[in-house]
Amino acid sequence: MYIVYAIYNKENNVFYIGQTQNIRERLQMHNKKTFVRSYTSKFSGNWEVFYKEKFLDRASALKREKQLKSFRGREFIKQNIPA
Repeated sequence: MYIVYAIYNKENNVFYIGQTQNIRERLQMHNKKTFVRSYTSKFSGNWEVFYKEKFLDRASALKREKQLKSFRGREFIKQNIPA
Protein backbone atom coordinates (compact mmCIF):
# COMPACT_ATOMS: atom_id res chain seq x y z
CA MET A 1 0.00 0.00 0.00
CA TYR A 2 1.29 3.45 -0.95
CA ILE A 3 -0.02 6.80 0.23
CA VAL A 4 0.10 10.11 -1.60
CA TYR A 5 -0.11 12.85 1.00
CA ALA A 6 -0.12 16.59 1.47
CA ILE A 7 1.25 18.16 4.63
CA TYR A 8 0.80 21.72 5.82
CA ASN A 9 2.96 24.00 7.94
CA LYS A 10 0.58 26.54 9.48
CA GLU A 11 3.36 28.71 10.92
CA ASN A 12 4.75 29.40 7.44
CA ASN A 13 1.57 28.83 5.38
CA VAL A 14 3.24 26.31 3.05
CA PHE A 15 2.39 22.78 1.94
CA TYR A 16 4.24 19.81 0.51
CA ILE A 17 3.07 16.84 -1.57
CA GLY A 18 4.78 13.44 -1.43
CA GLN A 19 4.27 9.67 -1.36
CA THR A 20 5.26 6.93 1.06
CA GLN A 21 4.39 3.52 2.42
CA ASN A 22 4.38 4.67 6.06
CA ILE A 23 2.70 8.04 6.60
CA ARG A 24 3.37 8.21 10.37
CA GLU A 25 7.08 7.58 9.97
CA ARG A 26 7.34 10.01 7.06
CA LEU A 27 5.58 12.78 8.99
CA GLN A 28 8.01 12.29 11.88
CA MET A 29 10.91 12.54 9.43
CA HIS A 30 9.56 15.83 8.07
CA ASN A 31 9.07 17.25 11.57
CA LYS A 32 12.50 16.11 12.78
CA LYS A 33 14.07 17.56 9.62
CA THR A 34 15.63 14.19 8.74
CA PHE A 35 15.89 15.28 5.10
CA VAL A 36 18.47 18.04 5.70
CA ARG A 37 18.36 19.64 2.26
CA SER A 38 14.70 19.03 1.55
CA TYR A 39 11.99 21.62 0.98
CA THR A 40 10.29 20.86 4.30
CA SER A 41 13.47 21.23 6.38
CA LYS A 42 13.72 24.91 5.39
CA PHE A 43 10.73 25.84 7.55
CA SER A 44 10.32 26.06 11.31
CA GLY A 45 7.16 24.76 12.94
CA ASN A 46 5.34 21.45 12.66
CA TRP A 47 3.94 19.75 9.60
CA GLU A 48 0.49 18.13 9.71
CA VAL A 49 -1.11 15.74 7.23
CA PHE A 50 -4.28 17.27 5.81
CA TYR A 51 -4.82 15.18 2.68
CA LYS A 52 -4.07 11.59 1.68
CA GLU A 53 -5.01 8.97 -0.90
CA LYS A 54 -4.16 5.24 -0.88
CA PHE A 55 -2.87 3.22 -3.84
CA LEU A 56 -2.08 -0.45 -4.31
CA ASP A 57 1.18 0.09 -6.19
CA ARG A 58 3.96 2.67 -6.33
CA ALA A 59 3.49 3.42 -10.03
CA SER A 60 -0.08 4.60 -9.39
CA ALA A 61 1.03 6.63 -6.38
CA LEU A 62 3.80 8.33 -8.35
CA LYS A 63 1.38 9.15 -11.16
CA ARG A 64 -1.07 10.75 -8.71
CA GLU A 65 1.73 12.62 -6.92
CA LYS A 66 2.78 14.10 -10.26
CA GLN A 67 -0.83 15.13 -10.98
CA LEU A 68 -1.14 16.85 -7.60
CA LYS A 69 2.12 18.71 -8.18
CA SER A 70 0.78 20.17 -11.43
CA PHE A 71 -0.84 23.61 -11.46
CA ARG A 72 -4.39 22.20 -11.30
CA GLY A 73 -3.40 19.67 -8.66
CA ARG A 74 -1.91 22.37 -6.46
CA GLU A 75 -5.08 24.42 -6.83
CA PHE A 76 -7.08 21.36 -5.72
CA ILE A 77 -4.80 20.86 -2.72
CA LYS A 78 -5.00 24.54 -1.74
CA GLN A 79 -8.79 24.21 -1.50
CA ASN A 80 -8.33 21.47 1.13
CA ILE A 81 -5.91 23.34 3.43
CA PRO A 82 -7.44 23.60 6.90
CA ALA A 83 -8.44 27.09 8.00
